Amino acid sequence: MFRTRLLSGIVLVALALLLITTGGNVLLVSTLILSLIGMFEFYRVLGIEKTVMAFAGYAFAIIYYLDLVLHFMLSDFMIVTLFLVLVLIIYVLSYPKYDTPKAMGTFFGLFYVAVLLSFIYLTRQMPHGQYIVWLIFLASWGCDTCAYCVGKLFGKHKMTPVLSPHKSVEGGIGGVVGAMLLTLIYLLIFQDAMHIHTGTIVLLSLSSGVGALISMVGDLAASAIKRNYGIKDYGKLIPGHGGVLDRFDSVIITAPIIYYFASVILERVPGFGG
Repeated sequence: MFRTRLLSGIVLVALALLLITTGGNVLLVSTLILSLIGMFEFYRVLGIEKTVMAFAGYAFAIIYYLDLVLHFMLSDFMIVTLFLVLVLIIYVLSYPKYDTPKAMGTFFGLFYVAVLLSFIYLTRQMPHGQYIVWLIFLASWGCDTCAYCVGKLFGKHKMTPVLSPHKSVEGGIGGVVGAMLLTLIYLLIFQDAMHIHTGTIVLLSLSSGVGALISMVGDLAASAIKRNYGIKDYGKLIPGHGGVLDRFDSVIITAPIIYYFASVILERVPGFGG
């Protein structure tokens, strides 16, 4: 099992390097595909993955990603609003086929998976985004790895005894500190290429720490959903890891945090957009 998980992890990292380094429409399409798979996994938990309600979600995910490039909608909020209206129309016209949790879950699935994952692409599109985007993964996957190692060595106090008994407070602290240190080292290496000063590096490293803290919430929230519905994994697409949501549960919620923090911090750096 460990060997399978390790090999799958290596393949995932290699694909991430290829797709994110390439960027542009390649990253846009690949992120959309991940979003559609993740939405399918989420809707399958609700038992609606092949229904009209779900296909409305898939369609609006595609519309949302197309709008990121073509900008044919007035705003992203307009897309989300129109989707909510459509969900309510389907809910009413097909009543009582869908109960309230399924209707609400359909709307939540689009935002939770497709919209939040799109911040990987949006971060990559920022000035020097080819460097900034990796902070998402340093904050999420870096935190996960550091938390696991520290927890194994020093973990004594349970973080959430009922929800995830193997996670410890010590591991959580180690994950946050580890993510900040990884980010600090990474930014020092690419400091000249990014044209940023020490103060900016410190702020971005602190932002990575916040992202790491939030990533644990994303991980635990995904676990809570699985426990509520009595499943172990969202899927079996990635050997040793489960489905897309099992592997990207922390990335999903970390991506917008890094995007907004980095946007605020870097807009104050003279000439950064140049």
